[in-house]
Amino acid sequence: MSQRLYYYFAPGDRRLRYGDGRDIVLGEAHTVDCEPVLCESGLHASRRALDSLVYAPGPVLYRVALGGTVVHGDDKSCATERTYVGGGVDVSDVLRDFARRCALDVVHLWDAPSVVVQYLETGDENLRAAAARVAAALAARTSARTAARVATEAAWAAAEAAARVAAEAAWAAWAAAEAAALGAAEAAWAAAWDARARQNRRLAQMLSMALR
Repeated sequence: MSQRLYYYFAPGDRRLRYGDGRDIVLGEAHTVDCEPVLCESGLHASRRALDSLVYAPGPVLYRVALGGTVVHGDDKSCATERTYVGGGVDVSDVLRDFARRCALDVVHLWDAPSVVVQYLETGDENLRAAAARVAAALAARTSARTAARVATEAAWAAAEAAARVAAEAAWAAWAAAEAAALGAAEAAWAAAWDARARQNRRLAQMLSMALR
């Protein structure tokens, strides 16, 4: 029976957080002496690639196995032991590419400025600042209520936490995804769960390629 692997994102310094400070080393395991409680204590990881982004403190991806006492939740698990089986790769570029692809999925639903489309299609960093300014200007014209809804829908439509993982570099893709959601509010909600499944498959495939 094959070993069940999880996704775990680490900070750029490849150390445990919350005052622990231990180095993360491939092939080695960390253990903790506590009762694992989701969001409170224990060593966490997620089965789904997309879920792992929600909790990512940085862009360094590991594939891990959980052991000891393990508790499972809807979008993550925690345990008293976590072994770093593979990875240790900074996947910032992959996450930016993923965010752009998700934004392109819905870009046809609004009258996207050409500079935004060009950036999403090419990833050309020379276009990033201009695309971000245009997207921000469009978002600024919306009401507070619409803006709040846009932020939520963009999270579903554009990788939820891709901007969190590579905030500065991914800003244009994230902002463009928010603006794209303006023209697809009802459609985005109706297709949200299906879209998440497709996005998770896409992200898992992209991350798998990055770790080869």
